[in-house]
Amino acid sequence: MRKIFVTAIGTDVGKTIVSSVLVEALKADYWKPIQAGLIPETDTQVVKRLISNSQSKIHPEAFVLKNAMSPHAAAALENVELTIDKIKIPETNNTIIIEGAGGLMVPLNEKEMVVDLIKKLDADVVLVIQNYLGSINHTLLSIELLKQKGVKVLGIIINGEKNSASEELILNYSGFKLLGRLNKETSFDKDVVLKYAKAFENCLE
Repeated sequence: MRKIFVTAIGTDVGKTIVSSVLVEALKADYWKPIQAGLIPETDTQVVKRLISNSQSKIHPEAFVLKNAMSPHAAAALENVELTIDKIKIPETNNTIIIEGAGGLMVPLNEKEMVVDLIKKLDADVVLVIQNYLGSINHTLLSIELLKQKGVKVLGIIINGEKNSASEELILNYSGFKLLGRLNKETSFDKDVVLKYAKAFENCLE
């Protein structure tokens, strides 16, 4: 089983859209271990709605929390004991795309963070970045943490508007591969995801 963990430099940077594209491109399975927030849709429901192929299997979440907040806070509100030891990866012979919650240092409980889950799952990482004021700092901090933790990074996917100067600095500093880009779209549907999936078919080889 090939395990690819999609994480990002923050919240609402585009992990779910990128996950949908990679699931479609690789005909991979999808799994969101921790879902915090149910309205208007869960990320699993979004991916299911956006992919077209019949080979991918969508696996159920390990934890589903009602409140759209940090998993450790949502779990505390709902009296749920959220620990990494309770998260077991689904069995599959297929490549599996695993979508994280927020960024790398989002707390799952008082001691464990998303990056600790990545290490426990022994997954390779795709880092999603977006250009905005402060994004260079957020990106380089995420890169430093991944390197410090010894996580294998497959590369970076940029979501949104282009900023050549920022992107060149990030790629030169990190040494990571640019896997591709998702442009700013008015909306994402199956057709748009299919369009990007074709461009991403060979990006992770």
